[in-house]
Amino acid sequence: MSLLEVVNLKKVYSTRFGGHQVQALRSVSFQVEQGEFTAIMGESGSGKTTLLNLIAALDRPTSGEVLLNGSNLHAISEREISSFRRDNLGFVFQDFNLLDTFSLEDNIYLPLVLAGKHFAEMQERLRPLASQLGISRILKKFPYEVSGGEKQRAAIARALITKPQLVLADEPTGALDSRTSDSLLHLFSEVNAQGQTILMVTHSVKAACHARRVLFIKDGEVFHELHRGSLSPGEMYQRIADTLTMITTGNAGREGGLHG
Repeated sequence: MSLLEVVNLKKVYSTRFGGHQVQALRSVSFQVEQGEFTAIMGESGSGKTTLLNLIAALDRPTSGEVLLNGSNLHAISEREISSFRRDNLGFVFQDFNLLDTFSLEDNIYLPLVLAGKHFAEMQERLRPLASQLGISRILKKFPYEVSGGEKQRAAIARALITKPQLVLADEPTGALDSRTSDSLLHLFSEVNAQGQTILMVTHSVKAACHARRVLFIKDGEVFHELHRGSLSPGEMYQRIADTLTMITTGNAGREGGLHG
């Protein structure tokens, strides 16, 4: 069984008085296996963010299903969804979403505090994570005292400390310089190699090259997908760039002229 199953997902937004409707997602279906690292790409307005919000159970679809390990996220009650999300999903955002009044350590502990975990267990979970992410020496510092890369490492630690089934990353390198981005992407690859399943939305071709599979969204549908397989980084980069060009210029029909 796939870890994540997205089945015929559709999302239609209506204006305040229902006079106009916008179809953000038409009929999106795909699966993510346990241990996969999948990237989602597409132009602005293609439906990427809407899709991520639905997978995160931050919004509800007009129709269709999102199944995480067989559980339909949108059948879970409003009272239970927050705890389900906290226990099963990890989040990494472009703008870090750290609380400035909390130290990095306390920011990382926050989901475990909300889950009622004992302090000794929180410490035990954080120690190896902080070492792997290279943030052990700065845990007592506050977000405004560290660099963007260090903030994002803390955010990754916060996402991983709950031992989630799935990590959702929304433009995780969008606010970082090139060198820091490269370091973070290698870190994502390391975490994935240890078995963590990752689904990442990105505009960056370089970021997408670190994924094992890339899904391309166009006009609210899955337009194409690429598998990295045995491709070299340079070959994968070119394949992704070519596909994005075809999407932008409209030189290929759906699936037409593309090989992945």
